[in-house]
Amino acid sequence: MSAPARVPQPPGRGPSLTGVPRLRTVLAVAGTALVVRRALRRRIRRSPLWPLPTLEQPISGRGRVAARATAWAASRERDLTQPAPGPEQGRPAPLRLRVAERTEVAEGVVALRLEGERLPDWEPGAHLDLVLPSGTVRQYSLCGEPADALRADGGSYTLAVRLIEDGRGGSREVHEALGVGMTVEVRGPRNRFPLEDCHAYLFIAGGIGITPILPMVRQAEAEGVPWRLLYAGRSRASMPFLEEVEKLAGGEGGGGVRRGGGTPGVGAGRLTVVAEDEDGRPDLAAALADAPPHAAVYCCGPEPLMNAVADLLPDGPEGLALYTERFAPAGGATGAGEVHESGELHESGKVPAEDVAFEVELRRTGRTVTVPAGTSVLRALREQALPDLAYSCEEGFCGTCQQRVLAGEVEHRDELLTDAEREDSLLICVSRAKRGTGLVLDL
Repeated sequence: MSAPARVPQPPGRGPSLTGVPRLRTVLAVAGTALVVRRALRRRIRRSPLWPLPTLEQPISGRGRVAARATAWAASRERDLTQPAPGPEQGRPAPLRLRVAERTEVAEGVVALRLEGERLPDWEPGAHLDLVLPSGTVRQYSLCGEPADALRADGGSYTLAVRLIEDGRGGSREVHEALGVGMTVEVRGPRNRFPLEDCHAYLFIAGGIGITPILPMVRQAEAEGVPWRLLYAGRSRASMPFLEEVEKLAGGEGGGGVRRGGGTPGVGAGRLTVVAEDEDGRPDLAAALADAPPHAAVYCCGPEPLMNAVADLLPDGPEGLALYTERFAPAGGATGAGEVHESGELHESGKVPAEDVAFEVELRRTGRTVTVPAGTSVLRALREQALPDLAYSCEEGFCGTCQQRVLAGEVEHRDELLTDAEREDSLLICVSRAKRGTGLVLDL
Protein backbone atom coordinates (compact mmCIF):
# COMPACT_ATOMS: atom_id res chain seq x y z
CA MET A 1 0.00 0.00 0.00
CA SER A 2 1.44 3.35 -0.94
CA ALA A 3 1.78 6.14 1.64
CA PRO A 4 -0.73 9.01 1.43
CA ALA A 5 0.37 11.85 -0.76
CA ARG A 6 1.73 14.91 0.99
CA VAL A 7 0.15 18.24 0.14
CA PRO A 8 2.80 20.68 -1.04
CA GLN A 9 3.23 23.70 1.23
CA PRO A 10 3.90 27.21 -0.03
CA PRO A 11 7.57 28.14 -0.01
CA GLY A 12 8.83 29.17 3.43
CA ARG A 13 5.78 27.81 5.27
CA GLY A 14 5.19 24.55 7.12
CA PRO A 15 2.03 22.97 8.59
CA SER A 16 0.38 25.33 11.15
CA LEU A 17 -1.21 23.96 14.33
CA THR A 18 -2.05 27.33 15.82
CA GLY A 19 -5.73 27.02 14.71
CA VAL A 20 -6.37 23.99 16.94
CA PRO A 21 -5.99 25.66 20.36
CA ARG A 22 -7.87 28.69 19.08
CA LEU A 23 -10.78 26.46 18.04
CA ARG A 24 -10.77 24.77 21.44
CA THR A 25 -10.85 28.17 23.14
CA VAL A 26 -13.80 29.31 21.04
CA LEU A 27 -15.72 26.11 21.81
CA ALA A 28 -14.97 26.39 25.52
CA VAL A 29 -16.16 30.00 25.66
CA ALA A 30 -19.35 29.18 23.72
CA GLY A 31 -20.11 26.22 25.97
CA THR A 32 -19.59 28.30 29.11
CA ALA A 33 -21.86 31.05 27.74
CA LEU A 34 -24.61 28.51 27.03
CA VAL A 35 -24.41 27.11 30.57
CA VAL A 36 -24.49 30.60 32.09
CA ARG A 37 -27.45 31.62 29.90
CA ARG A 38 -29.46 28.59 30.97
CA ALA A 39 -28.62 29.20 34.63
CA LEU A 40 -29.76 32.83 34.34
CA ARG A 41 -33.03 31.74 32.76
CA ARG A 42 -33.70 29.33 35.63
CA ARG A 43 -32.86 32.05 38.17
CA ILE A 44 -35.17 34.54 36.46
CA ARG A 45 -38.05 32.07 36.46
CA ARG A 46 -37.60 31.56 40.22
CA SER A 47 -37.76 35.32 40.77
CA PRO A 48 -40.92 36.79 42.41
CA LEU A 49 -41.07 39.18 39.43
CA TRP A 50 -41.75 36.28 37.08
CA PRO A 51 -43.91 35.96 35.01
CA LEU A 52 -43.20 39.25 33.32
CA PRO A 53 -45.84 41.78 32.18
CA THR A 54 -48.77 40.51 30.15
CA LEU A 55 -49.34 40.89 26.43
CA GLU A 56 -51.14 43.94 25.17
CA GLN A 57 -53.86 41.48 24.15
CA PRO A 58 -53.64 38.08 25.89
CA ILE A 59 -53.17 35.30 23.38
CA SER A 60 -53.37 31.74 24.62
CA GLY A 61 -51.77 30.38 21.49
CA ARG A 62 -48.16 30.72 22.64
CA GLY A 63 -48.63 29.83 26.30
CA ARG A 64 -48.96 32.45 29.02
CA VAL A 65 -45.34 32.54 30.22
CA ALA A 66 -43.74 32.46 26.77
CA ALA A 67 -46.12 35.13 25.46
CA ARG A 68 -45.43 37.44 28.38
CA ALA A 69 -41.68 37.07 27.93
CA THR A 70 -41.95 37.80 24.20
CA ALA A 71 -44.06 40.91 24.77
CA TRP A 72 -41.72 42.16 27.50
CA ALA A 73 -38.64 41.70 25.34
CA ALA A 74 -40.29 43.48 22.42
CA SER A 75 -41.29 46.43 24.60
CA ARG A 76 -37.69 46.84 25.77
CA GLU A 77 -36.48 47.11 22.17
CA ARG A 78 -38.76 49.89 21.01
CA ASP A 79 -40.02 53.21 22.26
CA LEU A 80 -43.59 52.77 23.49
CA THR A 81 -44.56 55.97 21.69
CA GLN A 82 -43.79 54.27 18.36
CA PRO A 83 -46.13 51.94 16.47
CA ALA A 84 -45.78 48.25 17.14
CA PRO A 85 -44.59 46.15 14.18
CA GLY A 86 -46.92 44.45 11.77
CA PRO A 87 -50.39 45.19 10.42
CA GLU A 88 -52.14 43.68 13.43
CA GLN A 89 -49.98 45.03 16.27
CA GLY A 90 -48.14 41.75 16.62
CA ARG A 91 -51.29 39.62 16.84
CA PRO A 92 -51.39 36.29 15.03
CA ALA A 93 -52.65 36.37 11.47
CA PRO A 94 -56.14 34.97 10.84
CA LEU A 95 -56.31 31.26 10.12
CA ARG A 96 -58.20 29.58 7.28
CA LEU A 97 -59.59 26.28 8.61
CA ARG A 98 -61.70 23.57 7.03
CA VAL A 99 -64.87 22.27 8.66
CA ALA A 100 -63.84 18.61 8.93
CA GLU A 101 -66.70 17.33 11.05
CA ARG A 102 -70.11 18.51 12.20
CA THR A 103 -71.94 16.63 14.96
CA GLU A 104 -75.15 17.22 16.85
CA VAL A 105 -74.08 16.79 20.48
CA ALA A 106 -77.42 17.77 22.08
CA GLU A 107 -80.79 19.14 21.09
CA GLY A 108 -80.11 22.35 19.18
CA VAL A 109 -76.31 22.12 19.68
CA VAL A 110 -73.79 21.34 16.94
CA ALA A 111 -70.09 20.72 17.45
CA LEU A 112 -67.69 21.74 14.70
CA ARG A 113 -64.20 20.32 14.28
CA LEU A 114 -62.03 22.77 12.34
CA GLU A 115 -58.81 21.43 10.80
CA GLY A 116 -55.64 23.21 9.74
CA GLU A 117 -51.86 23.04 9.92
CA ARG A 118 -49.48 24.68 12.39
CA LEU A 119 -52.28 25.75 14.69
CA PRO A 120 -51.44 27.83 17.78
CA ASP A 121 -51.84 25.85 20.98
CA TRP A 122 -54.35 26.89 23.63
CA GLU A 123 -55.27 26.40 27.27
CA PRO A 124 -58.63 25.70 28.97
CA GLY A 125 -60.90 28.75 28.92
CA ALA A 126 -59.73 29.99 25.50
CA HIS A 127 -62.04 30.98 22.67
CA LEU A 128 -61.88 31.65 18.95
CA ASP A 129 -63.19 34.57 16.91
CA LEU A 130 -65.19 32.82 14.18
CA VAL A 131 -65.70 34.86 11.00
CA LEU A 132 -68.92 33.60 9.43
CA PRO A 133 -69.61 33.60 5.64
CA SER A 134 -71.63 36.82 6.00
CA GLY A 135 -68.63 38.55 7.63
CA THR A 136 -70.23 38.47 11.07
CA VAL A 137 -67.75 37.73 13.86
CA ARG A 138 -68.70 35.68 16.91
CA GLN A 139 -66.69 34.26 19.80
CA TYR A 140 -67.04 30.61 20.81
CA SER A 141 -65.24 28.67 23.52
CA LEU A 142 -62.87 25.88 22.56
CA CYS A 143 -64.14 22.64 24.04
CA GLY A 144 -61.88 19.96 22.54
CA GLU A 145 -58.49 18.71 23.69
CA PRO A 146 -55.61 21.23 23.56
CA ALA A 147 -53.35 18.45 22.28
CA ASP A 148 -55.52 18.16 19.14
CA ALA A 149 -54.12 21.46 17.86
CA LEU A 150 -50.58 20.06 17.82
CA ARG A 151 -51.09 16.75 16.00
CA ALA A 152 -48.36 16.05 13.46
CA ASP A 153 -50.87 14.89 10.86
CA GLY A 154 -52.90 18.12 11.09
CA GLY A 155 -54.25 20.04 14.04
CA SER A 156 -57.85 20.81 14.89
CA TYR A 157 -60.04 22.97 17.10
CA THR A 158 -63.49 21.97 18.37
CA LEU A 159 -66.28 24.35 19.36
CA ALA A 160 -69.99 23.90 20.05
CA VAL A 161 -72.84 26.30 19.24
CA ARG A 162 -76.43 26.26 20.47
CA LEU A 163 -79.09 27.67 18.15
CA ILE A 164 -80.66 30.79 19.67
CA GLU A 165 -84.01 31.45 18.05
CA ASP A 166 -84.21 35.09 19.18
CA GLY A 167 -80.48 35.86 18.88
CA ARG A 168 -78.82 38.20 16.40
CA GLY A 169 -78.18 35.60 13.77
CA GLY A 170 -74.71 34.26 14.55
CA SER A 171 -75.84 30.89 15.86
CA ARG A 172 -78.40 30.48 13.10
CA GLU A 173 -75.74 31.11 10.46
CA VAL A 174 -73.49 28.50 12.08
CA HIS A 175 -76.34 25.97 12.08
CA GLU A 176 -77.67 26.71 8.61
CA ALA A 177 -74.68 27.88 6.58
CA LEU A 178 -71.60 26.00 7.84
CA GLY A 179 -71.18 22.51 6.47
CA VAL A 180 -68.44 19.89 6.21
CA GLY A 181 -65.82 20.87 3.65
CA MET A 182 -66.35 24.62 3.93
CA THR A 183 -63.47 26.95 4.79
CA VAL A 184 -63.84 29.53 7.54
CA GLU A 185 -61.61 32.24 8.95
CA VAL A 186 -60.79 32.25 12.65
CA ARG A 187 -58.74 34.55 14.86
CA GLY A 188 -57.03 33.59 18.07
CA PRO A 189 -57.14 31.60 20.24
CA ARG A 190 -57.44 34.14 23.04
CA ASN A 191 -58.02 33.44 26.70
CA ARG A 192 -59.98 35.71 29.04
CA PHE A 193 -61.06 32.84 31.29
CA PRO A 194 -57.84 30.98 32.19
CA LEU A 195 -57.75 28.15 34.72
CA GLU A 196 -55.64 29.40 37.60
CA ASP A 197 -53.55 27.03 39.71
CA CYS A 198 -55.47 25.96 42.81
CA HIS A 199 -55.59 23.07 45.27
CA ALA A 200 -59.27 22.33 44.47
CA TYR A 201 -61.97 23.41 42.02
CA LEU A 202 -65.74 23.74 42.04
CA PHE A 203 -67.14 24.04 38.51
CA ILE A 204 -70.71 25.23 37.88
CA ALA A 205 -72.05 25.05 34.33
CA GLY A 206 -75.44 25.87 32.88
CA GLY A 207 -76.37 24.46 29.46
CA ILE A 208 -73.92 25.48 26.73
CA GLY A 209 -71.79 27.00 29.52
CA ILE A 210 -70.18 23.57 29.75
CA THR A 211 -68.02 24.38 26.71
CA PRO A 212 -65.25 26.34 28.48
CA ILE A 213 -65.67 24.27 31.66
CA LEU A 214 -65.15 20.84 30.06
CA PRO A 215 -61.44 21.35 29.16
CA MET A 216 -60.88 22.63 32.70
CA VAL A 217 -62.39 19.47 34.19
CA ARG A 218 -60.21 17.35 31.90
CA GLN A 219 -57.08 19.23 32.99
CA ALA A 220 -57.90 19.02 36.70
CA GLU A 221 -58.52 15.29 36.30
CA ALA A 222 -55.26 14.78 34.40
CA GLU A 223 -53.27 16.69 37.02
CA GLY A 224 -54.90 14.93 39.96
CA VAL A 225 -56.40 18.09 41.41
CA PRO A 226 -59.69 17.50 43.33
CA TRP A 227 -62.71 18.84 41.46
CA ARG A 228 -66.49 18.87 41.63
CA LEU A 229 -68.96 19.87 38.96
CA LEU A 230 -72.57 20.99 39.16
CA TYR A 231 -74.01 20.73 35.64
CA ALA A 232 -77.55 22.02 35.07
CA GLY A 233 -79.74 22.21 32.00
CA ARG A 234 -83.32 22.29 30.81
CA SER A 235 -83.27 18.54 30.13
CA ARG A 236 -80.69 15.80 29.77
CA ALA A 237 -81.23 15.78 26.02
CA SER A 238 -80.34 19.47 25.83
CA MET A 239 -77.07 19.15 27.77
CA PRO A 240 -74.02 18.80 25.48
CA PHE A 241 -71.14 16.47 26.38
CA LEU A 242 -73.11 14.96 29.26
CA GLU A 243 -71.86 11.43 28.59
CA GLU A 244 -68.21 12.50 28.62
CA VAL A 245 -68.66 14.45 31.85
CA GLU A 246 -70.28 11.43 33.50
CA LYS A 247 -67.39 9.22 32.40
CA LEU A 248 -64.87 11.67 33.83
CA ALA A 249 -66.73 11.61 37.13
CA GLY A 250 -66.82 7.83 37.31
CA GLY A 251 -69.83 6.92 35.22
CA GLU A 252 -73.44 6.27 36.00
CA GLY A 253 -73.71 3.82 38.91
CA GLY A 254 -70.02 4.15 39.65
CA GLY A 255 -70.47 6.49 42.60
CA GLY A 256 -69.26 9.50 40.67
CA VAL A 257 -72.60 10.98 39.55
CA ARG A 258 -75.52 12.28 41.56
CA ARG A 259 -78.89 13.11 40.02
CA GLY A 260 -81.09 15.89 41.31
CA GLY A 261 -80.67 19.18 43.11
CA GLY A 262 -78.26 18.02 45.79
CA THR A 263 -74.64 18.97 46.24
CA PRO A 264 -71.68 17.16 44.66
CA GLY A 265 -70.27 16.40 48.06
CA VAL A 266 -68.71 13.55 49.95
CA GLY A 267 -70.55 10.33 49.24
CA ALA A 268 -72.37 11.87 46.29
CA GLY A 269 -69.45 11.71 43.86
CA ARG A 270 -67.83 14.56 42.03
CA LEU A 271 -70.64 15.37 39.62
CA THR A 272 -74.20 16.53 40.20
CA VAL A 273 -76.44 16.57 37.11
CA VAL A 274 -79.61 18.66 37.38
CA ALA A 275 -82.12 18.34 34.53
CA GLU A 276 -84.70 20.98 35.41
CA ASP A 277 -87.60 19.15 33.72
CA GLU A 278 -87.01 16.23 36.10
CA ASP A 279 -85.14 17.60 39.11
CA GLY A 280 -86.12 21.25 39.45
CA ARG A 281 -83.55 23.96 39.99
CA PRO A 282 -80.00 23.28 41.20
CA ASP A 283 -79.17 23.87 44.86
CA LEU A 284 -76.38 26.40 44.40
CA ALA A 285 -76.13 27.23 48.10
CA ALA A 286 -75.50 23.58 48.96
CA ALA A 287 -72.88 23.22 46.23
CA LEU A 288 -70.98 26.27 47.47
CA ALA A 289 -71.30 25.22 51.12
CA ASP A 290 -69.65 21.89 50.31
CA ALA A 291 -66.71 23.44 48.43
CA PRO A 292 -63.29 23.15 50.12
CA PRO A 293 -62.05 26.39 51.74
CA HIS A 294 -60.01 28.60 49.40
CA ALA A 295 -61.15 26.62 46.35
CA ALA A 296 -61.47 28.25 42.93
CA VAL A 297 -65.08 28.43 41.71
CA TYR A 298 -65.48 28.55 37.91
CA CYS A 299 -68.96 29.35 36.61
CA CYS A 300 -70.32 29.74 33.09
CA GLY A 301 -73.93 29.81 31.98
CA PRO A 302 -76.98 32.08 31.83
CA GLU A 303 -76.66 35.38 33.63
CA PRO A 304 -79.22 34.53 36.37
CA LEU A 305 -77.14 31.47 37.27
CA MET A 306 -73.91 33.44 37.56
CA ASN A 307 -75.58 36.27 39.48
CA ALA A 308 -77.01 33.76 41.96
CA VAL A 309 -73.58 32.16 42.47
CA ALA A 310 -71.99 35.56 43.04
CA ASP A 311 -74.69 36.51 45.56
CA LEU A 312 -74.28 33.24 47.48
CA LEU A 313 -70.48 33.20 47.48
CA PRO A 314 -70.02 35.23 50.71
CA ASP A 315 -72.08 32.63 52.60
CA GLY A 316 -69.82 29.79 51.46
CA PRO A 317 -66.55 28.53 52.96
CA GLU A 318 -63.69 30.93 53.64
CA GLY A 319 -61.61 32.23 50.78
CA LEU A 320 -63.60 31.02 47.76
CA ALA A 321 -62.48 32.79 44.56
CA LEU A 322 -65.08 33.17 41.79
CA TYR A 323 -64.24 33.25 38.07
CA THR A 324 -67.00 33.67 35.48
CA GLU A 325 -67.42 33.75 31.71
CA ARG A 326 -70.49 35.67 30.56
CA PHE A 327 -72.55 35.16 27.42
CA ALA A 328 -73.32 38.88 27.30
CA PRO A 329 -72.50 42.06 29.26
CA ALA A 330 -73.91 42.14 32.77
CA GLY A 331 -77.58 43.03 32.48
CA GLY A 332 -77.62 42.17 28.76
CA ALA A 333 -80.49 40.42 27.09
CA THR A 334 -78.52 37.98 25.02
CA GLY A 335 -79.68 34.38 25.11
CA ALA A 336 -77.85 32.01 27.41
CA GLY A 337 -76.76 29.58 24.77
CA GLU A 338 -74.25 31.48 22.66
CA VAL A 339 -71.02 32.96 23.88
CA HIS A 340 -70.75 36.67 23.07
CA GLU A 341 -73.78 36.59 20.74
CA SER A 342 -74.23 40.29 19.98
CA GLY A 343 -72.23 41.63 17.04
CA GLU A 344 -73.87 44.15 14.76
CA LEU A 345 -73.14 47.83 15.21
CA HIS A 346 -75.93 49.69 16.99
CA GLU A 347 -76.83 53.34 16.99
CA SER A 348 -77.57 53.22 20.70
CA GLY A 349 -74.46 51.53 22.15
CA LYS A 350 -73.00 52.81 25.40
CA VAL A 351 -72.18 56.37 24.36
CA PRO A 352 -73.92 58.90 26.63
CA ALA A 353 -75.51 61.83 24.84
CA GLU A 354 -73.46 64.35 26.85
CA ASP A 355 -70.16 63.16 25.37
CA VAL A 356 -68.28 65.62 23.17
CA ALA A 357 -66.45 65.19 19.90
CA PHE A 358 -62.69 64.49 19.83
CA GLU A 359 -59.99 63.52 17.37
CA VAL A 360 -58.18 60.21 16.96
CA GLU A 361 -54.85 60.12 15.15
CA LEU A 362 -54.09 56.83 13.40
CA ARG A 363 -50.30 56.73 13.62
CA ARG A 364 -49.54 53.99 11.08
CA THR A 365 -52.31 54.97 8.65
CA GLY A 366 -51.33 58.64 8.81
CA ARG A 367 -54.92 59.88 9.13
CA THR A 368 -56.88 61.79 11.75
CA VAL A 369 -60.53 60.95 12.37
CA THR A 370 -63.10 63.07 14.18
CA VAL A 371 -65.30 61.07 16.56
CA PRO A 372 -68.61 62.96 16.91
CA ALA A 373 -70.53 63.18 20.17
CA GLY A 374 -72.80 60.18 20.53
CA THR A 375 -70.68 58.03 18.18
CA SER A 376 -68.25 55.30 19.24
CA VAL A 377 -64.61 55.32 18.15
CA LEU A 378 -65.27 52.01 16.43
CA ARG A 379 -68.09 53.38 14.29
CA ALA A 380 -66.16 56.55 13.40
CA LEU A 381 -63.05 54.62 12.34
CA ARG A 382 -65.03 52.13 10.26
CA GLU A 383 -67.02 54.87 8.51
CA GLN A 384 -64.16 57.31 7.88
CA ALA A 385 -60.93 55.31 7.59
CA LEU A 386 -60.86 51.56 8.27
CA PRO A 387 -64.03 49.83 7.04
CA ASP A 388 -62.59 46.35 7.69
CA LEU A 389 -61.59 46.99 11.30
CA ALA A 390 -62.40 43.88 13.37
CA TYR A 391 -65.14 44.00 15.99
CA SER A 392 -67.82 41.75 17.41
CA CYS A 393 -69.86 42.51 20.53
CA GLU A 394 -69.80 46.36 20.55
CA GLU A 395 -70.56 46.05 24.24
CA GLY A 396 -67.07 46.13 25.77
CA PHE A 397 -66.63 42.55 26.86
CA CYS A 398 -65.37 40.33 24.03
CA GLY A 399 -62.02 42.07 23.37
CA THR A 400 -62.06 41.81 19.57
CA CYS A 401 -61.66 45.55 19.03
CA GLN A 402 -58.87 46.10 21.58
CA GLN A 403 -56.34 48.61 20.24
CA ARG A 404 -53.05 49.97 21.51
CA VAL A 405 -52.95 53.59 22.72
CA LEU A 406 -49.77 55.54 21.93
CA ALA A 407 -50.86 58.84 23.49
CA GLY A 408 -53.85 60.45 25.18
CA GLU A 409 -56.07 59.89 28.21
CA VAL A 410 -58.75 57.20 27.98
CA GLU A 411 -62.11 57.02 29.70
CA HIS A 412 -62.52 53.26 29.98
CA ARG A 413 -66.10 51.96 29.84
CA ASP A 414 -65.52 48.27 29.23
CA GLU A 415 -66.07 45.31 31.52
CA LEU A 416 -63.02 43.34 30.42
CA LEU A 417 -59.57 44.93 30.50
CA THR A 418 -57.32 44.61 33.53
CA ASP A 419 -55.70 47.67 35.12
CA ALA A 420 -52.41 46.74 33.46
CA GLU A 421 -54.04 46.46 30.03
CA ARG A 422 -55.78 49.79 30.49
CA GLU A 423 -52.43 51.52 30.82
CA ASP A 424 -51.78 51.24 27.08
CA SER A 425 -54.91 49.94 25.34
CA LEU A 426 -58.68 50.41 25.07
CA LEU A 427 -61.76 48.78 23.59
CA ILE A 428 -62.82 51.20 20.86
CA CYS A 429 -66.42 49.99 20.81
CA VAL A 430 -67.23 51.67 24.14
CA SER A 431 -64.26 53.65 25.50
CA ARG A 432 -63.23 57.10 24.33
CA ALA A 433 -60.94 60.04 25.10
CA LYS A 434 -61.45 61.98 28.30
CA ARG A 435 -63.24 65.27 27.80
CA GLY A 436 -61.03 67.90 26.17
CA THR A 437 -58.37 65.43 24.97
CA GLY A 438 -57.65 63.28 21.93
CA LEU A 439 -56.07 59.90 21.29
CA VAL A 440 -53.25 58.47 19.18
CA LEU A 441 -53.81 54.83 18.26
CA ASP A 442 -51.47 52.24 16.79
CA LEU A 443 -53.53 51.86 13.62
